Amino acid sequence: MPEDTAQHHHHQHQHDQPHLSTKALAAWETIAGYWDRTISRDGNNYWQRLQEPCLARFLPDARVRGCKALDLATGNGLVARWLVARGARRVLATDGSENMIRIARGYWEAAGGGVSGEGAGAGAGAGEQEKGKEGDGGEMAFRVVDVTREEDLRGLVADGERGFNVIVMNMAIMDVATIEPLAKVLSAEGGLLAKDGVFVATLLHPVFFTSGVSRIIEVRDNHATGEIDVFRSKVIKEYLHVRPAMGIAVPGQPVKQVYFHRSMHELFSTFFRAGLVMDAMEELAFTEEDAVDRVESNQNYTQLPSILAFRMRLP
Repeated sequence: MPEDTAQHHHHQHQHDQPHLSTKALAAWETIAGYWDRTISRDGNNYWQRLQEPCLARFLPDARVRGCKALDLATGNGLVARWLVARGARRVLATDGSENMIRIARGYWEAAGGGVSGEGAGAGAGAGEQEKGKEGDGGEMAFRVVDVTREEDLRGLVADGERGFNVIVMNMAIMDVATIEPLAKVLSAEGGLLAKDGVFVATLLHPVFFTSGVSRIIEVRDNHATGEIDVFRSKVIKEYLHVRPAMGIAVPGQPVKQVYFHRSMHELFSTFFRAGLVMDAMEELAFTEEDAVDRVESNQNYTQLPSILAFRMRLP
């Protein structure tokens, strides 16, 4: 989940994927607490103004109510709690970071969700899987799962965590080194997704964010009105082949993290090759109502979307 000052600094040398994947996850372990304090339990402006309204459109009440859901890269559990509040019968909240899982579990318990230890099974990492219940009957379980590791994902299926009606990966695809393992387990053969289930994802926009764009601000005196006009644009010099980049999710975080750019055709075709089809896509931009004082803020670029959102299913 980005802050509007997200920055990217491109690597000068190609790195091997396993090394970068380890580096990316280690960064999130380090910044988990700071990120949570900045984003907060209830989410920042990106969540409240862009992500949540879009997820509500992609996942109407009729689909969520009573469903079995999987939240990948749950972070502090924001989407998992949102799904329970919307009426999901059971949500499995997963993340590659043990610190994030600890934070998400803490919010759940603080909200009244009781916790009882239970065998974790393969790939759980933290050594236990815990679940709780809210008053409305919604149940939540927690598990450490690295979406870049096929054994972690297949471990879910092997442990009976399969056939999910709803699978969500909110604002994390750009944070992971590979999405091939996820696409494999989302296929009909993989078994993670129910026959009538949907996979919904949001991510920083590949064109206007992770390509390493330059933000241009032009200030002109309007001689007809006497006012000052501000024009904003972005310059994109690379898009098809962009190396992994160091950047930030929130200002002031203790270490930088790794961003992984994928062109839209690379992103979508990975899932298409696994047999999924896309039935919804939106490009999310802020409006004039969201304008902030910092002239360079991405929230002021109302014509250029910050987030790409899509929904996929099995045919």
